[in-house]
Amino acid sequence: MGRWYTPQVTQDPMQPAAPSNAVRLEAVSGPFEGRSFPLTEDEISIGREPDNQISLLDSLVSRRHCIIQKNGEGFLLRDLDSRNSTFVNQVPVNERLLADGDEIRIGKSILIFQGLSTKASGVHASLELDSAPTPGGPTLILRKQDAIYLQPTLPLASVATERALRDLKVLLDFSETLNSVRGLAALQHKVLEAVLETSSADRAAILLTEQGTNGFSSAIGWDRRLGPNQPIQVSQTILNQVLGENLAVLCNDVPSDQALREVESLLAPRVRSVLSVPLEVQDKVLGALYLDTSSQNVRFDAELLQLVTALGNIAALAIENASHVERLGDENRRLQQEINIQHSMVGESQRMREVYQFVSRVAARESTVLIQGESGTGKELVARAIHKNSGRADRPFVAINCAAIVDTLLESELFGHERGAFTGAVGQKKGKLEIAEGGTVFLDEVGELAAPLQAKLLRVLQEREFERVGSTRPIKLDIRLIAATNVDLNEASHAGKFRQDLYYRLNVVSLEVPPLRTRPEDIPLLAAFFTARYSEKVNRRVAGISPKARACLLRYPWPGNVRELENAIERAVVLGSTELILPEDLPDSILEETASSEEPITALHEGIREAKKKLIEQAIEQANGNYTEAAGILGVHPNHLFRLIRTLKLTPKRQRRT
Repeated sequence: MGRWYTPQVTQDPMQPAAPSNAVRLEAVSGPFEGRSFPLTEDEISIGREPDNQISLLDSLVSRRHCIIQKNGEGFLLRDLDSRNSTFVNQVPVNERLLADGDEIRIGKSILIFQGLSTKASGVHASLELDSAPTPGGPTLILRKQDAIYLQPTLPLASVATERALRDLKVLLDFSETLNSVRGLAALQHKVLEAVLETSSADRAAILLTEQGTNGFSSAIGWDRRLGPNQPIQVSQTILNQVLGENLAVLCNDVPSDQALREVESLLAPRVRSVLSVPLEVQDKVLGALYLDTSSQNVRFDAELLQLVTALGNIAALAIENASHVERLGDENRRLQQEINIQHSMVGESQRMREVYQFVSRVAARESTVLIQGESGTGKELVARAIHKNSGRADRPFVAINCAAIVDTLLESELFGHERGAFTGAVGQKKGKLEIAEGGTVFLDEVGELAAPLQAKLLRVLQEREFERVGSTRPIKLDIRLIAATNVDLNEASHAGKFRQDLYYRLNVVSLEVPPLRTRPEDIPLLAAFFTARYSEKVNRRVAGISPKARACLLRYPWPGNVRELENAIERAVVLGSTELILPEDLPDSILEETASSEEPITALHEGIREAKKKLIEQAIEQANGNYTEAAGILGVHPNHLFRLIRTLKLTPKRQRRT
């Protein structure tokens, strides 16, 4: 539960009201999910106590958790020494100047900071309000129930005049015109253009209210002489009546009212008549349509009030629909930015969506990334996705497997060497780091680096320079580093097997790639993907995977993760003989692990299982109960033997003591 408190602001009635800048927080999770909070004040406090502007009743939130302050540079978020920190884009911060799209996590709530809309820039006119009373000249008030053109059944007798018929044609043409306009700003301009064409007003304006505030999200003015997007001056009292009471108001002979003689906003342009109508949809007032004239020969009449009221009603529905479309477009762009990234990964599970979201958030940053996960989970694919979606995408991506190169050669591979640096160095050679200049270096199995190389890598990260083997000349380096490991570097650093300072340098932003067993819903997608890939590669048509084979794939725990699944499907495509992958096409290890004890998958497989049982039992008996010796007799690793015993449900005699 939570509560949003709108601060009350007292404004000098004679001073211009600042237009709303539409900067806001969009709640995407937590108690306020789906709500929008405009940042209209110089300082907004967020916390658990009810006197905060945004009050979050969450045990993870401190009483006063953080504040967002408006300054000359934008909006600054400042953590107030909270217990559980304030996170921006998954990183805890003390102070952070917010950028459009930043994700702010406070306890269980996630808020998206939305900055100034580039589409809206240039369409807000300067808005000046005054608090003078309603003019004392001839004033006409029109309620919705009295608007002729808004009745369910139009009383023909009351409109059977030449002007009324002309107005009906104007309304019909206006409706057809709005149907062809796309975009909220273009729509508002078209409304103002139509109002000026059908009236003798000198100026017209549309003002759209900002939900939850006393300000306006949009204020567009049009001067018949100067053109669109001109400064507008309106009567706040008239607007309050129009917006607060949902009334259409017409005021003539403004100069004759003594209360208005000192109001500069009306006297400066010599305003003589004012007309304003609400923009209302389904009992919701979106804003107001405002007209005035300075001409002594023009008087707004009741027929014009009826016509503009009807025009406003039609325009309000179009504006509401256009606003809804723009909101959906903004949300779609935000989601596309998160999800629709370039990558080669396959999977639609929640765990993989979290990986995609991680990539979308960190790709544009320059931070070092540490990718952790079991072997075969696709850590390099994640690294490549980060590179593809970064500003370095057109520069090299250089992958180095630290476990595949012997320590004596790895230093030369990384940093390069000069001629004569060691035996066999017959020429100068650039290292992988130098080759990747301007791009991304991916260090796979970074936990396998020898201690001396760890120290040199730390210096590279700190100083952003290195030296070739056999050289003393430093070379400046501009790369982004992404490291991956299948071991717990935190635990290794505490055990003295990995430098703690290097671990902290690598672990700036980290991701745990989920093992395949934790996202079984992705197995069919991956299997289908690999089936299509290898059937094309080996030029053998394979239509798909049989239900029984799919069941085996889903029951198997995949200790080798995606890499093991890929190898299994490749084997099945190569060795299979039908259009479907069948259980017998899969590796024996999968069948042994997944076979049902009640019903064998195939008679052939059941015969193989029985033969394996006998061979294992004979080997154990021959080894006098010693499993290690039995594994040697069978020519398998002891761990594999233990696994076979478990999957085949054997209960051999215990190892005998000697």
